Amino acid sequence: MAVAQGRSQVARIGILHPGSPPDPWLDGLRDGLRELGYVEGKDLVFDYRWAEGRSERLPDLADVLIASKVDVIVIMTGPAVLAAKKRTATVPIVMAVSGDPVGTGAVGSLARPGGNVTGLSLMSDELAGLRVGVLKEAVPSIKRIGVLYNPSEPPTKVELRETEAAAAKLGMTLQPLAATSAEDLTQRFVDASVGRCDAIITFAHGFAFLHRRRIAELAAQHGLPAMYGWREHADVGGLMTYGPNVKATLRRAASYVDRILKGAKPSDLPVEQPTKFELVINLKTAKALGIVMPQTVMARADTVIE
Repeated sequence: MAVAQGRSQVARIGILHPGSPPDPWLDGLRDGLRELGYVEGKDLVFDYRWAEGRSERLPDLADVLIASKVDVIVIMTGPAVLAAKKRTATVPIVMAVSGDPVGTGAVGSLARPGGNVTGLSLMSDELAGLRVGVLKEAVPSIKRIGVLYNPSEPPTKVELRETEAAAAKLGMTLQPLAATSAEDLTQRFVDASVGRCDAIITFAHGFAFLHRRRIAELAAQHGLPAMYGWREHADVGGLMTYGPNVKATLRRAASYVDRILKGAKPSDLPVEQPTKFELVINLKTAKALGIVMPQTVMARADTVIE
């Protein structure tokens, strides 16, 4: 417990979350802090604020955390980061899950964040191309991909551009499928079918995660193979996921909280990007879609759901 000693009071860690409890990813944060010697209830307490899928609540929830005098705010997703940043320039903010913090203005640069925001970005310059490439390798007949996204999520413009460029290199075209609510999803899949899409891609954003079960159901109904950003999509029936291990990312976020509690300034802590990605394949879904997964893809899978 030595690392947590020296503090004269219990640290208050605010959690600003766009979704609803429970969130198994947060176990990574708690595990990471425990490994660093912190004891919940003794050295620190958590103050959770859940937007329950209503992004318009995020600014007010940030205000509540700030008013409660938290020492650090740990934030899930880019929109929540921006909501909190607009409310305070002094309370340290740790991005545990975020997209493009530089492009959205959350930080000045990855190496020198400046201001009161730092943490981790799940965005990698090569990730869009890797997802498209793995999907094409798994289902070589794909010619047109529908990209399901929420235009209000900050990294969307960059990821759309990168995904389109990656698809073009492989001789494929994209059909943008913008959805801002759960009600939009049914129509967007109809649009994909009418537009003769052969597959679907979603980004690793909060909207797709919140509606992951419904998206997987619609993909199955329309017979469309799909690539997702987070492994939890495969757990509820999605065909394939390729991206960082988010629970491990949350564990890494604990080190930022630790350093800030010990006096480090967010402006001096570089933002980290993922270096390892995991491929998860749901073979039950592949069988239902009539897809025989190539051995070259299976050999690279980190997890196979059978």
